[in-house]
Amino acid sequence: MLCQLSINNFAIVRFLELDFKAGMTSITGETGAGKSIAIDALGLCLGNRADANTVRPGASKTEVSARFTLHDVPLAKRWLEDSDLDAEDECILRRTINSDGRSRAYINGNPVPVTQLKAIGQLLIGIHGQHAHHAMLKSEHQLNLLDHYANHKLLLDSVSASYQRCKQVENELKYLEQAQHERISRQQLLQYQVEELNEFNLGLEEFDEIEQEHKRLANGTDLIERCQAGLHLLTESDEGNIESLLNKVAAIADTLQGYDESLAPISSMISDALIQVQESASEIESYLSSLELDPEHFAYLEKRLSTAMQLARKHHVSADKLAVHHQELMSELAELAGDETKLDEIRQQLETNKNNYLTNAQKLSQSRSRYAKELDKLVTQSIHDLNMPKGKFTIQINHNPDNISVNGCDSIEFMVTTNPGQPLQPISKVASGGELSRIGLGIQVITAKKVATPTLIFDEVDVGISGPTASVVGRMLRSLGESTQVLCVTHLPQVAGNGHQHMFVNKFNKGGNTETTMQTLDKDQRVNELARLLGGDVITENTLANARELLQ
Repeated sequence: MLCQLSINNFAIVRFLELDFKAGMTSITGETGAGKSIAIDALGLCLGNRADANTVRPGASKTEVSARFTLHDVPLAKRWLEDSDLDAEDECILRRTINSDGRSRAYINGNPVPVTQLKAIGQLLIGIHGQHAHHAMLKSEHQLNLLDHYANHKLLLDSVSASYQRCKQVENELKYLEQAQHERISRQQLLQYQVEELNEFNLGLEEFDEIEQEHKRLANGTDLIERCQAGLHLLTESDEGNIESLLNKVAAIADTLQGYDESLAPISSMISDALIQVQESASEIESYLSSLELDPEHFAYLEKRLSTAMQLARKHHVSADKLAVHHQELMSELAELAGDETKLDEIRQQLETNKNNYLTNAQKLSQSRSRYAKELDKLVTQSIHDLNMPKGKFTIQINHNPDNISVNGCDSIEFMVTTNPGQPLQPISKVASGGELSRIGLGIQVITAKKVATPTLIFDEVDVGISGPTASVVGRMLRSLGESTQVLCVTHLPQVAGNGHQHMFVNKFNKGGNTETTMQTLDKDQRVNELARLLGGDVITENTLANARELLQ
């Protein structure tokens, strides 16, 4: 629960340090005194938006801190542990706002993003404002109230998760279907190109082989003539071929070696040279014997080479890359063919996900129906207590499987009748302002009892209520305060008198500056404040007596 709130230089507050207790705390004050100032300041600690106007004029910054005990708040303790912000059984939220509008947030002394203040704040405090009754006229807010009461978070999470899966697959399917026309056009082009290249059927290494063989045959006559000329010089020339000349040199080297052994290596090298010449001549003879000038084969090669180069130009690749390009086109065609299969798979996947979603949505709808009946009885009894003895409240749930949303397939309508003989109609068409306030307050109190939030704030939710009804409201809030800390900003003495404790907000001028203070009242001060609420500025013995009666 909230134990302490410290406020420095916030709006017209110079400094306040407030200690809060368990039970119901009534907060009252004169009109314009700023009864909601503490709640507005607390909102900063809960992550509400802040700007430079928050800072008290003349001050450099605003600072607000709130201290909570966590003895009975396991969810908040677990959240702090998971976020490495644990401080045993206590949590301190702090917010500073500079005069230039920049703000900083802290949890247990650790700097954090404002979003983390919001996250932990939802586990510590629930705020019910005076405009909640008007929000209740909207169908989505009515649905939130029912879900809040039912507290079926796991069902909501299941529906939300299955909805997100459906949307993800649906988007993927939509993308593939939109691209299908382009894919079909591309597929037809690839089919033609692949068939053309299949017909030509060029092997991966074939172009280089064709090119080399074509080059050899194109220069066949020159090859023969030059090979024959080389063979003539090596072994066949009568005027002196290399082989005969080397034989003569070898003979001379042998003679010289006989005179000087140091010339032996020369003789060996000449012998090696002679062997090389003879082997070269043999290789040339073998090559010449295998060389055939086949005009038909040459024409075949020339045609295939020409076709390869034409296709390469057509496909904007070099001829030596044509075979690789052919393989790439076949792979792309196969992938496109697989896209149609993928489309069928995704359609089936979407159908499966939708069925899962509808199953989860149906379970959620059944839970809503069960808790709606329970809430119908409680709210009807509440409005009877709030001076509408013939009133009746019911929640109408319409389940439409075609109405798919992240919150399920239900739309709901709060139906009410406030007078005998009138049929149930939507609350927006039937209830007057005062009736709406009473119904809304009853729903807020009932739903507040169902959640584990340790502190509840009711900020002037009793607007439009008076007389005996106000006494009932006060007793309802006090009863709620028996199990939950309740802070109630009110202008009604019947409500304020039901508080376990009472705080008074006062505004005054000091040195030309306006300041607001807030103090806890003792019993005599409470009697005087209730008397002021009952009778205005003039306090009489009768109003004092009435005030004492309210406190009893």
